[in-house]
This record gives sequence, structure tokens and C-alpha cells, in this order.
Amino acid sequence: MQKIVPCLWFDNEAEEAVKFYKAVFDDVKVLNTVKYSAETPSNKLIGSVMTIDFEINGIKFMALNGGPYFKINPSISFLVSCKTEEELDKLWSKLSEKGSVLMPLGKYPFSEKYGWLQDKYGVSWQLMLRESSQKIIPSLLFVGNVYGKAYEAIEFYTSVFEISKINQVSYYPEGDEEGKINYSDFEINGEKFIAMDSGLDHKFSFNEGISFVIYCNDQRELDYFYEHLSTVPEAEICGWLKDKYGVSWQLVTEGFEKLMTGKNAKEVTEELLKMKRLDIDKLKRVHEGR
Repeated sequence: MQKIVPCLWFDNEAEEAVKFYKAVFDDVKVLNTVKYSAETPSNKLIGSVMTIDFEINGIKFMALNGGPYFKINPSISFLVSCKTEEELDKLWSKLSEKGSVLMPLGKYPFSEKYGWLQDKYGVSWQLMLRESSQKIIPSLLFVGNVYGKAYEAIEFYTSVFEISKINQVSYYPEGDEEGKINYSDFEINGEKFIAMDSGLDHKFSFNEGISFVIYCNDQRELDYFYEHLSTVPEAEICGWLKDKYGVSWQLVTEGFEKLMTGKNAKEVTEELLKMKRLDIDKLKRVHEGR
């Protein structure tokens, strides 16, 4: 099972966005839907959709209706490996509808065909003509106050997570960015990621707009990731945390959605809202009515 799952933050558009991705990609499956069962700071109606778990080409995502508090930006994007120009052109045409182009579709030194865009929901996609064992790969862009820290972050993440390795690191050869990373790929828990530095004057940085959900086995593993990843105490709420680079993570356990949809879902949600760090045993007791 995929242990690390990207979560896309929307105001109210999670269902609409998932429907859009089903029309864009050939292989999309909706897995689970969790609805609001209690009043929360997002002020969503009880019974409305909170999260949708879905897969694109075998890669799991979560879509969250969380309110207007955070906006998705290109600091985290998704590289899609396309086997043919026809596939790439088709995806580009559909994803760019009412979106914006970050790098025009064309030939680059690193690829015969490549383009980078934001879709109409703000999610950024890099489309590249290439073969890959993982169709969609999250890509982290280190800018602003974390510019130049991509390699440090790669070493950090591969030390925290098991089954991790650094596959490739490429550096800018000259100019102001000499020695900074222009491309790297690494694996954590067997899942591929990309990291890059950019010294351009970007108007964005890592935020909660895109976070990563870690599915843990038990409380012991939850506590491990709190201790190794969390560096911003005030960001710890309901299982969320922020690491030293500004990347946001959510900690849950396998089958967490069952706690949020059972007969005591309202009470579980209310108990969850009181927590900074997740106490999974307490939530299970509430779920069981104890």
C-alpha cells in the first residue's frame, strides 16, 4: 500500500476537481469519501464532503474541502511521465484548459518534449516524454528562504524514512545557481520524489495547500514521525505538522477513514479537534463507544 499520499487542499471544489481529473486521465478510481459529521473550523455543512481518496494511474491522492485558508501553488508539483507525444499532447490540452502555463510545451535539453502548467484548480503538472516505473512523481521546489537546501532535505528525508535511497543528483553548472540542484530524484518508502532548487523570485513557498499524508501502523510510528519531522509546534493540530523546510505532513493510521465514518463519527471528529498530536488509541475508544 502507498504509505505517503499527496493531499490537495480546496475550498469547496474537491468533488469538482476529482471529476475533472477523471475526465483528463485514462485511469482514475474513487476509493473513499468521508463527509463532515460535526462542526469544524472550516465551517462546512454537516453531511458535505470533507475528503475524497482517489487514484490516478495507480497513484493515490486525497482531495480535501478545507475552506479558503490555503491555496495550492507550484512549490509542489507532479511530474507525469508520458510514453508517447500523443498522450502528452492530450493531457496538456485538457489540463491547460482555463489554467496557466509555467514553462511552454516544447523541446528542452533534458527532454524531447516537456511542459509545466497549473490547472484551473491551481495544481501544477510537469508533463515529460519519458519512461518511468512510477507514472506520477511529486516534485518539491526549494525557493525563498529554503533555496539551496534541496540536497540537505533529500538527505534528511532519506534518513527519516525506511526503504529510502538517493538515485540521481544533478547540479547547475555555472552562474548564480552554480552548485545548487537543478534536478534530483530519490525514494522514501519505495516511492519516488523529485527535488530542485530555484533562485528565481518566486511569489510562493511550501504551505498546507499540498501536504503529504503518512499512513502509520500504530501510535509508536505516529510518535516516531512527530519526533523526527515536526519543528513548528503551532502547526501541530489534528495530526498535521510542518517540517523544518516548511513542508506540511499529516499523520494518520491505516483505516483512519473508518474512525471518521462509523456510528460515532461525530464524537470521533469532536475528539480529534481537541488534539494537537494524534492519540489513536483514544480515538479508537471513542469510535467503539467506550
